Amino acid sequence: MWQVLSSAWALLLGMGMLMIGNGLQGTLLGVRGDIEGFSTLQMSFVMSAYFVGFLGGSRLAPEMIRRVGHVRVFAALASFISAVMILYPAVTNPLAWMLLRVLIGFCFSGVYVTAESWLNNASDNANRGKALSLYMIVQMIGIVSAQALLLVGDPSGYETFVIASVVVSVSFAPILLSISPTPAFDRTKPMSLRQLMDASPLGCVGMFLLGGVFSAQFGMSAVYAASAGLSLTQISIFVATFYVGAVVMQYPLGWMSDRMDRRILILFGAAVAGAAAIGAMILGTDFNFLLIAAFLIGGMTNPLYSLLIAHTNDYLDYDDMPAASGGLVFINGLGAVAGPLITGWLMGDSVFGAPGFFLFMAVLLLMLAVYAGYRTTQRPAIPNDETGIMSPMAPTGSPVVVEFAQEYAIETDIEEQEAAAEAS
Repeated sequence: MWQVLSSAWALLLGMGMLMIGNGLQGTLLGVRGDIEGFSTLQMSFVMSAYFVGFLGGSRLAPEMIRRVGHVRVFAALASFISAVMILYPAVTNPLAWMLLRVLIGFCFSGVYVTAESWLNNASDNANRGKALSLYMIVQMIGIVSAQALLLVGDPSGYETFVIASVVVSVSFAPILLSISPTPAFDRTKPMSLRQLMDASPLGCVGMFLLGGVFSAQFGMSAVYAASAGLSLTQISIFVATFYVGAVVMQYPLGWMSDRMDRRILILFGAAVAGAAAIGAMILGTDFNFLLIAAFLIGGMTNPLYSLLIAHTNDYLDYDDMPAASGGLVFINGLGAVAGPLITGWLMGDSVFGAPGFFLFMAVLLLMLAVYAGYRTTQRPAIPNDETGIMSPMAPTGSPVVVEFAQEYAIETDIEEQEAAAEAS
């Protein structure tokens, strides 16, 4: 662990600051939108736009990097991010915000692709797993820390938006100053979605449903909290609790995934999170219960991202695993684009109001639980000693970090097979 920190601390510090800026702008827009009188449907388009841009960036950024190089792409996109942060309070119009969110989603995706390829290049077979774990922890700490910054300034003014812009601008310094050789960049061509669906129906369906759930958490939790009448401090704590749960529950679920049928664990995690969402929908006036529900939903759904990828890998050859990563992230991205739109419609005053936020997640999570149960009847479980490892990942990363995790899973599995052969 210390070896990873000593070699990549500046990169991790910069990525943590980037996550602070990204996490702050999402929550801040939810609060400011309520202040400006935007409807939940309007805010749903604003929040969905980020995932449209992110999905586009994950497809186009690799080609940009191949054309002009990592440093130029990183610096150019980073400057756009800082500019957009300042423009939000200057043009308080839903359509303008939607366009700015598409741009900032695209830019963040490209920045993540660049930084994650540097992180992969800075790791080797011996410490790649630790680097993945540290990266996921840094991401979650960044988003949680961002919620505290929400209380520093007045969301109806400029101060907090300036803070987000400054944090993002400062984050580029440790990243750019610490990078030595520019890594080679050669993304794997994704396998077709039909091939992926044939290999792991649960992986594909689960990633699509989980994309909707995660984008509702990341994009609409602050919109819900403002609509429900929570104070600024309560909004900050509520949004942060989703990600605290994600960090706390990642290891226990990862430990369990190596010791039982992963489909049963997916069923369990989705059912617990779905039940918590139903409880919050009914008892949402109790702030303490809201926090419990947010902890359970975040704690179960974020590790499910890694779990679904590990489950899919169990049915793939080594050569296909990197290719599958692009398809899985794309499917997840499609669900993420739809998530805020449907959530915003359900939260409309003429539909379910604020509780529609939890209703949407409950329906998707229970659908995932039912489908995971169904899949257990369609083919036998793979013995635990024949499954690969579950690499810790957060849904906030780009396809590069998924390929990074796939490489680690392959290397670890090969090493374990070689060790077993030597022992026998």
